[in-house]
This record gives sequence, C-alpha cells and structure tokens, in this order.
Amino acid sequence: MELTTFWFILLGILWTGYFVLEGFDFGVGMLVPVLGGTARGDAPGAPEQEKRRRVLLTSIGPFWDGNEVWLLTAGGATFAAFPHWYATMFSGMYLALLLVLVGLIVRNMGFEYRHKRDSEAWRRGWDACIVGGSVAAPLLLGTGLTNLVHGLPMTAHLAGSTTYTEFSGTLLSLLNPVSLLGGITITVLCLTHGAHFLALKTQGEVREGARAVAARAGVLAAVLAVVLLGWLGAERGSTVSWVTTVVAAVALLAALAANARGREGWAFVGTATTIVLTVATYFLMLFPNAINGRGDDPALTLDAAASSPLTLQIMTWAALIFTPVVLAYTAWTYWVFRKRISTHHIPAAAASVH
Repeated sequence: MELTTFWFILLGILWTGYFVLEGFDFGVGMLVPVLGGTARGDAPGAPEQEKRRRVLLTSIGPFWDGNEVWLLTAGGATFAAFPHWYATMFSGMYLALLLVLVGLIVRNMGFEYRHKRDSEAWRRGWDACIVGGSVAAPLLLGTGLTNLVHGLPMTAHLAGSTTYTEFSGTLLSLLNPVSLLGGITITVLCLTHGAHFLALKTQGEVREGARAVAARAGVLAAVLAVVLLGWLGAERGSTVSWVTTVVAAVALLAALAANARGREGWAFVGTATTIVLTVATYFLMLFPNAINGRGDDPALTLDAAASSPLTLQIMTWAALIFTPVVLAYTAWTYWVFRKRISTHHIPAAAASVH
C-alpha cells in the first residue's frame, strides 16, 4: 500500500472516531433544554430541573475534552501528510472553519463556567452557549465535508513545472443544497446518537425521555441520510460506496428497533455503525482525490496534495507507535466511567453553588 493511501485511510479513521465520539457529545449538548426541564414546563431554576441538566452534563463530563483531540489530530495529520489539501481546505473554508472554532470554544466555556456562580441567569446563558455550539459544530463540519465530496469550484495553474489546483469559489459556493443537507443530516444523526448515549448512560426519567427523543430523531435521520447518500451516490458512487450506504441505512433502522425494545446498548452501537459507514462512504467517494472538483473543474488528487515520501515515512512510524497507546487510554477511560447515573446521584449542594 502506498503511504499516501495509508494516510488517507488513517485520516478517514480519525474523522470517524471524531464523529462517533464527539457526535454523542454534540447530541447531549443539543438535548440540554429538552431533557433538562425547559420543555417539561418546570419553573425556571427548579431544583429538579437543574439536577436533570447536571445529569446530562455529567454523563459527558469525563469524555468531551478528550473526544475533541480526534479533531485536532485529524487537522494536524492533514497539515503534515497532505499540506496542499490542508492549505486549499482551510483557505477556501476559512470563515466556516473559524465559526466551527468559535462554536467549540463557547461550548467548552459553557461546560467549564456554568457552575461558577449561583445564578439562574448565569447558568441559562452558558446553557445557551452549550446548545448553540453543539448545533453549530456538526452542522458546519457536515456541510464542509459534504462539499469535499460533492465538489468545490477549482482551477488549475502552472507554476514552473508544477501544476497546482486551488479553490476558486466564495463562501456562497459552499452553501449549496446538497452540502447544506449534509450538514443537517450529520446534526440530526448526532442528536440521535446522543439520545442513545443518554439512554445507555442514565436512569429514571432522563433515560425514558432520551429514548423517546431518539425514536423521533432517528426516523428523521434515516430519511435525511437516505436522501443525502442517494444524492451523493448518484454523483460519485461506486459499487463499494453503495454497499456501505445500504449497510449504514440498515444499521440505523436496527438502532431504532433496538431503542424501541429498550436495548440501549445495541441502539448506541447501531448509530455508531451508521456514523462509521457514513464517513467511510464519504471517503470512498473522495478517493483517489483529496477534494473533488465541481462539474468539469479539476480535482485535487492525493498525490498532488501529499508531503514528501520521507515525511510520510517518519509520520507512519510515529503513528504505528503512539496510536495504540492513545486508543488503549481512551478505551480505559470509557471503561472507568461506564456506570449509569441519575438525579439521585447529584447532591443537593451541587445544584446550587455557594
């Protein structure tokens, strides 16, 4: 296997890990006002409402910051292994990626600061940041990745003996129907994934509410995913990508069936499998390109975007040594914090900081 292909596959694994792990974080963040009490008609600031919100945030407390490392690693690996891909993507999508960064920052500040003052208005403000960041990040990332597959406006120019392919569009070029559909689909899929995680990780009324949300959101995610992957498949599909598309749809339907039967573990595995196969389908539709051209525009190929062979060799040895260590540590973290929680695990003093 060529090293460019190896690193393309590894980048696919990194993006898959990010959407599977950070995906349920995003879903839980979106559900804070829904399962936390606002939609239940509780009086603002009611102790039980705050306890439910604390249950939601505590369920992802040990994981969310570690899950974001997958995104940082994917960006860093792209920069080192495919610098032209990194430069084209980050320049053409600069504003969108800046908004992703802002969304993640305010979301993380919400996790860290909402409990710093004993004020309902203070907590509500940071909860809004958590919800807003949890919606904005998957929406923008899903839109951006779908643009890479659907195709971007690209031009080729000659510099010396080397031909360079660069983005030639504007921000409006990214806001096309299929890419926006991709962002919405990824967001709803993360919402369903997060609801399944909460049903698996909690007890009592939060668990039951999460199952109800997952049932409704899952149906919407299934419809959107079929339209999206069918649309992209008609443009870029191959035999293998159609197989992964069909299996992804089956996995999502199986997750909905498992949720209806109260099998939260299998439901979570089902949405995780759907996300894995959706990202795999995206990368299969990209290969052997890093960015597809729109229409008759030239594509940016992996070979043209790659670093030197020596750079890829050094990176490969580093990845082979350190990746198993990171995966083992991540698995250990999830094992340690595997037990369910509920409102009776939240002490009264935790709901009101003095």
